[in-house]
Amino acid sequence: MSQDIVNEVTFLLHSFLLGIVITFAYDGFLILRRLVSHSLFLISLEDMIFWIACAIGVFYMLYEENNGILRWFAVFGAAIGMLVYKKSVSPLFVNILTTVIKRIFHVVFCFLRFILRPARLLGRKIYKISGRSYRRGKKAGKYLKNKLTGKLKLLKITLSKH
Repeated sequence: MSQDIVNEVTFLLHSFLLGIVITFAYDGFLILRRLVSHSLFLISLEDMIFWIACAIGVFYMLYEENNGILRWFAVFGAAIGMLVYKKSVSPLFVNILTTVIKRIFHVVFCFLRFILRPARLLGRKIYKISGRSYRRGKKAGKYLKNKLTGKLKLLKITLSKH
């Protein structure tokens, strides 16, 4: 086989692998979106940044391997790589990794809840005590205000008579 054909096949394989890498990277965004709810604006912003980064990566690959010349079979190779990965590995990968991460977070949160239980109980006690103190203080403040207002009115009446 001639060296030109070997170079073309290598270029096609690299574009195929680049399609797989692009879809794999996008799966990271999909996993993140399943774990943390995103607004439409944030999803659009993430997608825009992702596709700009992909365009730079594709341009770099075309520049390095084919002197920046766009070859349609390279585009089709990347599209086929994306399609093959998306239809075979991607759904399973996203589901499994999302489930594993959710379970890890669940275990960590349960562990932290167990470890911080005494602090939570102490916080509740302090909250109850401070709530009672606040209510008593508020009641005492109202009582003092009413007494002082009454005394002030009495003083004004007394002073206005003289």
